[in-house]
Amino acid sequence: MKKAVVLLFMTVLAVAVCAQDYIPEAPDYGNELMWYTSCTDAGDSGADVFYVVSTWEEDWQAADGRVSHYADVWNPQHRERMAIEIGKVADYMAKGNNFYAPFYRHMTIDGWMTADTDSIMQREQLSMNDVKRAFDVFLKHRDKRRPFVLAGFSLGGLAMVELLKYMDDETYQKMVAAYVLGYKVTPLDTLASRHIRAARDSADLGVTVCYNTVKDVKYVIPVLAETCMGINPVNWRTDDTPAMLHDTITVRLDPQRHVLVVKGYSGKEYPSYRGFLNVGDIHSCEPWLYSECLRRNIALRIREWRKKNGN
Repeated sequence: MKKAVVLLFMTVLAVAVCAQDYIPEAPDYGNELMWYTSCTDAGDSGADVFYVVSTWEEDWQAADGRVSHYADVWNPQHRERMAIEIGKVADYMAKGNNFYAPFYRHMTIDGWMTADTDSIMQREQLSMNDVKRAFDVFLKHRDKRRPFVLAGFSLGGLAMVELLKYMDDETYQKMVAAYVLGYKVTPLDTLASRHIRAARDSADLGVTVCYNTVKDVKYVIPVLAETCMGINPVNWRTDDTPAMLHDTITVRLDPQRHVLVVKGYSGKEYPSYRGFLNVGDIHSCEPWLYSECLRRNIALRIREWRKKNGN
């Protein structure tokens, strides 16, 4: 009941603040159109993966002329664009698991770039409320005996942080790990929930795996990567011990800024976006550069969870 009241209050607040904007129709998570799924755990030895996609839309204009700062989940083109990222992530996260990713009214990139901090926080609430409702449906229909993994990129990484605050202790006991790719975890976040615990190695459980990638620490984007935790997804260390990726790329964690500094990788396949993203930070690489490392690590942590829980 308490969760429902909070969600209702925040939705009303977000709608009231953005009354001049066009708010797309809310998703119906009982409708299969609202989900991207890939279930390949035939032997019941894997986990359920709940993935939240990043931002894909720019501001757009509704038929009545109002501007929308959110994706429209009922628009097939918006879903198709979200499915590009989701499908590529499912290629490595869904193997041996049951993979579920909701389409949601994610805030547009313009919503991030053209609003002040207070407006961004208010707009985020509508997106996060969609994710929380989708997560509730995911929990309701899954086999409660199975472990689950959370993962999200960029705005989806923010959703992971918010879900960790949102979930109850009983649900948390089934969580293998939460992967926050290309987003931050702040000291206030850690104080807000005992479920947010930094990963310290490759196999600890119930932890938050967080990382952001830059060519140099001077390129850290505060709104995305001013974080209080980080881990190297290549060697799974939290110190500055370098690791080799694909035989040519050196990946080192900066322990002060908690970000990954890469050498030997240009990131040229990710062009600068409006002078905001991929300007030395290589934000767009986060789900892809370390995909094989993530695939192996998710499988390892699932095995460790099942071993610990006799499952």
